[in-house]
Amino acid sequence: MRISDVLQSKGTSTVITIAPDASVRDLLALLSEHNIGALVVSEDGAVPSGIVSERDVVRRLGTDTSVLDLSISEIMTADIQVCEPGDKLDDLMVLMTEHRIRHVPVLEDGVLVGMVSIGDAVKMRMGELEYERDRLNDYVTGTQ
Repeated sequence: MRISDVLQSKGTSTVITIAPDASVRDLLALLSEHNIGALVVSEDGAVPSGIVSERDVVRRLGTDTSVLDLSISEIMTADIQVCEPGDKLDDLMVLMTEHRIRHVPVLEDGVLVGMVSIGDAVKMRMGELEYERDRLNDYVTGTQ
């Protein structure tokens, strides 16, 4: 299974982005509005300069109660992990586990084409396992 399969299963290629100079208040409004956990940070909506998540806000809030007035560039992760549509889902899951991340932007020729969350990855993997289980069950019971 490839990342392109995950993106296709989501039914939309829309990726919500936020500018680095936007405020954390703006970030929280977008996360709530779209019921998501992270946004790609981008000046133009196509080339990522970072990623920012709920975790970034919470971690900063623990040491700085004025976090809501900060800009995204002050709390974002600039050194991001990315993948491409042709990458294997299993490889992405390893990357997410090793780096303890939940969201990975998908780039094609350096341009943002999607975002995969750990929930997306698990959902696809579970569907694949259920399909295999059903085929094995059909084989064993002779109901192919």
